[in-house]
Amino acid sequence: MIGRLRGLVDEIGEDEAVIDVAGVGYVVRCGSKTLARLPAVGEPAALHVETQWAEQTGITLYGFLTRDERAAFVTLKTIQGVGPKAALAVLDVLPPAELDHAVAREDRAAVARANGVGPKLALRIITELKGKPLTAGVAAFHADALHAAAAPQRPTAAGEAVAALMGLQVAEPAARRAVEHAAGRLGDDAEAGALIKAALQELGR
Repeated sequence: MIGRLRGLVDEIGEDEAVIDVAGVGYVVRCGSKTLARLPAVGEPAALHVETQWAEQTGITLYGFLTRDERAAFVTLKTIQGVGPKAALAVLDVLPPAELDHAVAREDRAAVARANGVGPKLALRIITELKGKPLTAGVAAFHADALHAAAAPQRPTAAGEAVAALMGLQVAEPAARRAVEHAAGRLGDDAEAGALIKAALQELGR
């Protein structure tokens, strides 16, 4: 799973940005406020990333400038009826601290200002978020899962490289073979960016 990207801003679009990391362009979906706050094209940037998988679309990366924004996005997505688009829209009008305050005040009107969020969904968001602080960091929002299962190991460079290739529409078996060949050439200490670049060469891209 990709949790953070650091590289150069390659493109900024209407609802996504391309971040160039060691010659590989990662397409990252972002809210309009995040896109507006990104550095100019060609400048360095770092994004906290939530990686999601769907059978229809494969891997999608969602990018945020702070850990709190990413954590709030993860929490919003657990609410029935709130998809990634709605979660980003809520954070566009209410950053985590302001959303916390809106929940405490039961201010449905503030939440309903988000594009695509009606009064009923706003009420559900307010109800579901009560007692869930949105500025405590990512770990707090995964606490239940961590209690239910052993803590996951930190992703390896090879694992990150395979996930990145899959995000570029490379089939998983081919991605794993290419990364294994790249690791054989570069050594066990190779970083994810170098493995991705070498694996792409293996694939003739």
